[in-house]
Amino acid sequence: MKKNFLLAAMLLGLTLPASAQFNYEYAFDNLPLFQTEMRGTSRYMSMGGAFAALGGDLSALNKNPGGIGVYRTGDLGFTFSLDLNSSKSSSVTENRTKGTINNFGYAGVIKLPSETMPNLNWGITYSRVASFDRRYRNVLLGMPTSMTNTLADIMTDSENATHANMTRKDPYWGDNAAAWNQVLAYNNYLALPTNYEGTHFAGLGFTGVTVDGEYDVSEKGHTDEFSFNLGGNIANTLYWGLGVGVTDLVFEQTKYYGESLWNTEVYTRPDDPSAVLTDGNCDFGFTNFTRTTGTGVNFKLGVILRPVNEFRIGLAFHTPTYYDMHQRGWVELNTAFAPKDHEVYKLNDSSPEYAEKYNISTPWRFIGGIAGVIGTKAILSADYEYVANDALRLKQNYGYGKEEVKATTDDVKSYFSPNHIIRVGGEYRINPSWSLRAGYSYETSSVKQDVRDGKEVTTSGSSTSYGYDRSTQYITAGLGYKYRNFYLDLAYVYKYRLNDYHLFTAYGDLPTVYDEVKDQNHRISATIGFRF
Repeated sequence: MKKNFLLAAMLLGLTLPASAQFNYEYAFDNLPLFQTEMRGTSRYMSMGGAFAALGGDLSALNKNPGGIGVYRTGDLGFTFSLDLNSSKSSSVTENRTKGTINNFGYAGVIKLPSETMPNLNWGITYSRVASFDRRYRNVLLGMPTSMTNTLADIMTDSENATHANMTRKDPYWGDNAAAWNQVLAYNNYLALPTNYEGTHFAGLGFTGVTVDGEYDVSEKGHTDEFSFNLGGNIANTLYWGLGVGVTDLVFEQTKYYGESLWNTEVYTRPDDPSAVLTDGNCDFGFTNFTRTTGTGVNFKLGVILRPVNEFRIGLAFHTPTYYDMHQRGWVELNTAFAPKDHEVYKLNDSSPEYAEKYNISTPWRFIGGIAGVIGTKAILSADYEYVANDALRLKQNYGYGKEEVKATTDDVKSYFSPNHIIRVGGEYRINPSWSLRAGYSYETSSVKQDVRDGKEVTTSGSSTSYGYDRSTQYITAGLGYKYRNFYLDLAYVYKYRLNDYHLFTAYGDLPTVYDEVKDQNHRISATIGFRF
């Protein structure tokens, strides 16, 4: 570390910051908000969600509204689930248990005096589309670099990371605003200038320094959807449906990232004019809090074709969900310096709480499926779903109208790739009352291969970290019982999700540092319903 840090810092006259950029415009901050899970009725889940060509199920209406045309009688159902979730990093496991109302709804049948269209059906359903509840954390010893090095190199290459931008005391927004993680690092002696002009910076993790890192992420929230469907059938051969979905989203995240740097160089006392750099240790921790809420609307259309009784084909298209979003949050930095042969001192700094409003259109989806009926005993079905993640768009109201944020669009196209989801399921009827079911689903990653290989990623102005799913699998099984108009379905769903959580991005010659997180969820679900 250069010994002229102190002189440069003193000449620049470091002060406290005021305002800067925040989260909402960054691609990875919005990635979790449009992802969905396999949730719904117990029959739907126990068959792996492969219902695009089957229909006749309340939760299937969220996938293919053409399935409402299959109904011959009314349906009223309620589904409750108990989730036992485990998130395991490379060395720490966190467990959570939560009960959820997964689905409830009603489908009605209106008989028509026509052989061409014998009935017109309608339905209203509620579904929990996704749950964000989890916690994951770990300690990583002997990291190859420090986040302070990455921030310092980014600041050196940034035209906005100037002393004037990072220390203005009046509220400051605009194209020249510096990112908050850089502002706090600069003002709390984690990334210091190495020249008098304050245009070059260096972190504390230089050669010979031991760096231990720690992260702790807590997430909670959900996406719920109310679906309104209308459909029917044409000559008992073509079943059609239209759907409108109204969504409610809540996502709250608290992210902590900290480091302990051993045998680095720190000031004996930064507020003392006679302070000097000396050997010592440093601990720091960034805490980022965000709460995002939104309401949205989407439209779905779908058909199921039954050319013969033994075979069905299903097709469905989902428009993007058009969200009005609100986000608020803050970032805080706590540091502790232990200079050799001097007293330990601590610093605390934080951003003001911010609030933003913006609009998102999530990816559109296409679903196709086939199903076969084997006599009166068995059903086999398979679905394919395409999710156009690279079509995510964000708009901000700049006072003269809503305008697409081009930087976010460019990042989305650079980082994200379409999801491909395969679902298969089967049902075997033991007798008129009892049925056995099973299914499987596999979902590919939402990001491109070069991102998984450690490509440099633009993170938000208040956080350096980002994460994504590498793959998601479901193994399902269930049991069904019918007695007259009453039915009871039970399901077991095992979910295995593999994640990469990056503490900070790669930059220049500096590597990214990440940890592997494995989510395992065991869900037990029961659906009670009546057909009439």
